[in-house]
Amino acid sequence: MLRAAALRPRRTLLIAAASASALLLAGCGESETGSSSGDTQFVGGTGQVNTVPASKRKAAPDISGESVDGKKLSLKDYRGKIVVLNVWGSWCAPCRAEAPHMAKVAKDTKPKGVEFIGINTRDLDKANARAFERTYDIDYPSFFDPSGKQVRRFPSNTLSPQTIPSTVVLDRDGKIAVRALKELSEDELRAMVKPLIAEK
Repeated sequence: MLRAAALRPRRTLLIAAASASALLLAGCGESETGSSSGDTQFVGGTGQVNTVPASKRKAAPDISGESVDGKKLSLKDYRGKIVVLNVWGSWCAPCRAEAPHMAKVAKDTKPKGVEFIGINTRDLDKANARAFERTYDIDYPSFFDPSGKQVRRFPSNTLSPQTIPSTVVLDRDGKIAVRALKELSEDELRAMVKPLIAEK
């Protein structure tokens, strides 16, 4: 009886640890996220795609900083273009899965006034991020954001990129028009961008 009682707390701890591990594995990450998430944890993709009518869109922050290639990068320099912001990490399996779609749609839509920018997060070594870009033939720039600082700059009253991966599309006025909290297929990505290309 005493032995069974002594084992009970240990069994409870093991179950709790297993549950915590399962929760972490459900998403790509556990680092800090945008302020609108209500906590300081990245969460797994919810599968949500939110679209905002032009009259109700709110401005994205003018984030700026260093790129993965060590160059200066500023979102305000892209005003007048449709901008696709994609949060990714080289360690993230869903990011690797959607990367070829990002690269292809970026090339196809650039002549139509669409620019892609990445936000690389939780890669402490730029070499890993650069290897990811080479592997998937990504030729657009990415902010190097190992601590999630750029993601946290999205105000709490906006559709912030709360997961890894997540994608936010800005209209030509720099306002948030679409957000996806999921890995995107090529068709889904094109469907997010197409209405904004048509806007005048």
